[in-house]
Amino acid sequence: MPKKKNILFIMFDQLRWDYLSCYGHATLETPHIDRLAAKGVRFNRAYVQSPICGASRMSTYTGRYVQSHGASWNNVPLKVGELTMGDHLRAVGTSCWLVGKTHMKADAAGMARLGLEPESIIGARLAECGFDVFERDDGMRPEGPNGFYDEKAALKYNDYLRSKGYNSDNPWHDFANSGIDEDGNVLSGWFLGNSDLAANIIEEDSETPYLTRRGMEFIEQADTPWLCHLSYIKPHWPYIVPEPYASMYGPSDIQPPVRSQAEYDNAHPIHRRFMDNPLGRAFSCDEVREKVIPAYMGLIKQCDDQMGVLFDWLEATGRMQDTIIALTSDHGDFLGDHWMGEKMFFQDASTRVPLIIFDPSEEADATRGSVSDALVESIDLLPTFLDYSGGEALPHILEGHSLRPFINGTAAGEVRDIAVCEYDYSATPLAGILDIDVRDARIFMVATKQWKLIHFEGGFDPMLFDLLNDPDELTDLGTSELHAGTLTMMYQHLAVWARRASQRTTVSAEQLAAMRGKSRAQGVFIGVVSSDDVSDDIAQKYINRMADNHKDPGS
Repeated sequence: MPKKKNILFIMFDQLRWDYLSCYGHATLETPHIDRLAAKGVRFNRAYVQSPICGASRMSTYTGRYVQSHGASWNNVPLKVGELTMGDHLRAVGTSCWLVGKTHMKADAAGMARLGLEPESIIGARLAECGFDVFERDDGMRPEGPNGFYDEKAALKYNDYLRSKGYNSDNPWHDFANSGIDEDGNVLSGWFLGNSDLAANIIEEDSETPYLTRRGMEFIEQADTPWLCHLSYIKPHWPYIVPEPYASMYGPSDIQPPVRSQAEYDNAHPIHRRFMDNPLGRAFSCDEVREKVIPAYMGLIKQCDDQMGVLFDWLEATGRMQDTIIALTSDHGDFLGDHWMGEKMFFQDASTRVPLIIFDPSEEADATRGSVSDALVESIDLLPTFLDYSGGEALPHILEGHSLRPFINGTAAGEVRDIAVCEYDYSATPLAGILDIDVRDARIFMVATKQWKLIHFEGGFDPMLFDLLNDPDELTDLGTSELHAGTLTMMYQHLAVWARRASQRTTVSAEQLAAMRGKSRAQGVFIGVVSSDDVSDDIAQKYINRMADNHKDPGS
């Protein structure tokens, strides 16, 4: 048997699919990620299952759609019963380790109900999305009048910064994510007007190089076989980056915004709310984009340079030939496209992500440097990793498909006709502004290669885009009478998807098939009129039997 490969699963946070040179960005060069694409397969139509960090990641880590696992928004716990990447991989002898971010919220109530102590091995894994933790760093350590957003975030990183002389009660904010003026005043990276400043930190001490080193430290001491989820915090906001990256890009490097006045004037009422919220208004201003986007590009350039450090080290230590590498993102960033900021909507700027997979084995030689146009989803990664680890996916649990046939050049065709993405905005101010019930504050995207349907619960009209003739998604055809047939077709896709048996996870299809008729052999006869209607071997316990007469004791 060939030696089992290790798996390096790299995820960036909020990295747009089209902000890499191998995906066509005009001014941002990312030669190291491009080098990985030249050695592997680049997937051109990869979609996430939710346009927000927590829900998207929970789908990636469980191999299941948001509607299936239920962790529908940031800080909504992943329920105890959900199997995760670590559960599936450890069952086939591959350890599963985290270095970086998960955005996992533990189901503390469920663990308490089952008597699972958080300090136990199983309790710790449940609290960490199934991973064993080398270092968890969700990055975000903002602080307001009600305290920290996340009490546990960036603790080790802050300790590291203090050991390097960055003296502060929160050096993550004061140095790594802020600038400074001549008088020593901290200029917070939370304010978009400061995005064109250099972060007040030596570049090697900033978050991305720090996590790269921690990933290398894990790999250096790891026993094989392993999966390492090296999960970067950047280029997620705050949009601020240290030198030399802060000065690398300027207005001439910025792509024109993908938007039109007609798109705004004719916007769907919920789409308009996203356009008119503070983020949308900010990113609709050219002066904001001219500060933020060069910083965002600088953060990506730094990420790419760190990929160069990492890949060079893997090659120099001989580990590149023993390691499957998958590189992706949890969602994109609108950056002013479609009059929006952030990511919580369904155009490709948010829901489409880069996905590159490198397999060093000879079986993948025929596809090196190729581009796949297959419609794939983030839930496909876990079945792919399981396939490479010698395991068999459990189709009644995992809703994705292994991508290994695409990497080995043996794929017989597409793995799916549609990609699905979901957003539950019930906990957001928007739901309150629209006076929408919590049960109705949900949006579903269904995309084929030609069409994209956006369905809103709550009685709103749908949105529809023709991706072939309108690849920029500027013209909403959701109320077009000429496209009524297309809408019907797309709603049929949504209906079939919604009817899938996603919650039957305790018994496989094979087990169910084996149960058919089994009860007869266990003596359960339903609708049988006489013993002549069944064979003697089935009815042997009920025929030719004798017993004392107890209904008439005197007889």
